[in-house]
Amino acid sequence: MRDITIVTGTRAEYGLLKPLIRKINESENFNLTLVVTGMHLSPEFGLTYKEIEDDGVPIAYKIDTLLSSDSSEAITKSIGLGLISFADLFQKLKTDLLIVLGDRTELLSVCIAAMIKGVPIAHISGGETTEGAYDEAIRHSITKMSYIHFTATLDYTKRVIQLGESPDRVFNVGAIGIDSIKHLKLLSKSEFENSIGFKLNKKNLLVTFHPVTLEKNSARSQFRALLNALGELVDTTIIFTKPNSDKGGRIIIKMIDEFVRENPRTSISFDSLGQLRYLSSLQFVDAVVGNSSSGIVEVPYFKIPTVNIGDRQKGRNMPESVINCPPSQSEISKAIRLALSEDFNMKIENVRSPYGDGTATEKIFKVLRDLKIESVKKIFHDINNTV
Repeated sequence: MRDITIVTGTRAEYGLLKPLIRKINESENFNLTLVVTGMHLSPEFGLTYKEIEDDGVPIAYKIDTLLSSDSSEAITKSIGLGLISFADLFQKLKTDLLIVLGDRTELLSVCIAAMIKGVPIAHISGGETTEGAYDEAIRHSITKMSYIHFTATLDYTKRVIQLGESPDRVFNVGAIGIDSIKHLKLLSKSEFENSIGFKLNKKNLLVTFHPVTLEKNSARSQFRALLNALGELVDTTIIFTKPNSDKGGRIIIKMIDEFVRENPRTSISFDSLGQLRYLSSLQFVDAVVGNSSSGIVEVPYFKIPTVNIGDRQKGRNMPESVINCPPSQSEISKAIRLALSEDFNMKIENVRSPYGDGTATEKIFKVLRDLKIESVKKIFHDINNTV
C-alpha cells in the first residue's frame, strides 16, 4: 500500500477535498494520513476540525500554527511556526506522497518542509491567477515545489507548463469542488431554514468577502461600500459567511457582527456554514455576492449569478454568470440590480463553466493509483525550446 498524506487548513479547502479524502481512505491501494492545521484548530473560526470528525474521517495529526492576530507579522510568524512543526512531522512520518490543494499560507510551510525532506508533492488547483492576493505568489511557489499537478481548466494547465513543469506530470481534471455538488444529497428549503434558524425572504443573497491582501488597508473601505449597497435592499435576506484568517480579516468580521446586530430580521452570519449547508443554500439564494473563488467555480453550477467585487479573483477563468464590479457602493448596487434582473437570469440559464464535469476525484485517484515516482528530480520544461 502507498502511504498518502493530505493536509487541510480551512473549512472550504476540506469541503473541496472531502470526496478525494473519502475515496483514498476507503481504498485498498492507499494508507491515508490526514493532518489538520490552520483555521480548523481555531475557536475563533469555529473549530472546524470537528466537522471532519463528524464525517468519520480519522485525523492522524493536529498541527496548531495559527497565532491570534491577522497582522502581516503574525501571519509571517505562523508560517515560521508551521515550518518548524511540519519539519518535525515529516521527520517521523512515513509517507510516499503529500497532497495539498490551493494556496493558503499554512500550505507554504507544509510544502517547504516536504520538499526539503524529499517528499513528492501533488498539487491541486495550480496555475490559477488571483492578482489581488498574495495567494498568487504562494500558489505558483507550491507549483514549483510539486511533482504532480492537477489543474482545473486548460488555461491553468498551460500556465503550469509555462512555469516549467513537464506536460506529462500535469493533468487537467476539472475543479474538484464540482464533485461534491453532483454527489451530495442537499437539504430541502425547509431543512435548510431549520438548519440556520432563519426564514428566507422574497429575495436572498449569500455574501462572502475576504480582504484583498495585496492592497494596503482596503478591507474596511471596500466592505463598508458593500454593506452600504446591501443596506439599500428591501425584502431581502442576507446570509454572511465570515472570512478566512487573512491579513485584515478581523475588520470584516467585526463589521459583519455590527451589521447583523443592527439588522437582525434580515441578516444572519456564520463562522462556517459547512459544506452541506453552504451548497444547499445555493439552491435557494438569488445571487452570491463578494470575492470568494466559490462564486466563480462552484456557484455557476447552480445557474445563479455571482457579483464578484474588486481584484481579489482577477485573472481567473470567469463563466458568463459572473458580474465583475469595482469595490464602490454605486457599482456594487448596480451589479446586484443586474444580478437580480429577469433578463440576466434568463441569459445564464444555460451557462457553461470551464471547470469540468464533476469527475475530478475519479481522475485524480486513477493518476495516484498508477503513479510511479522513482525520483523527485525535475527537468525544467522550457517552452521556448518546444517546436
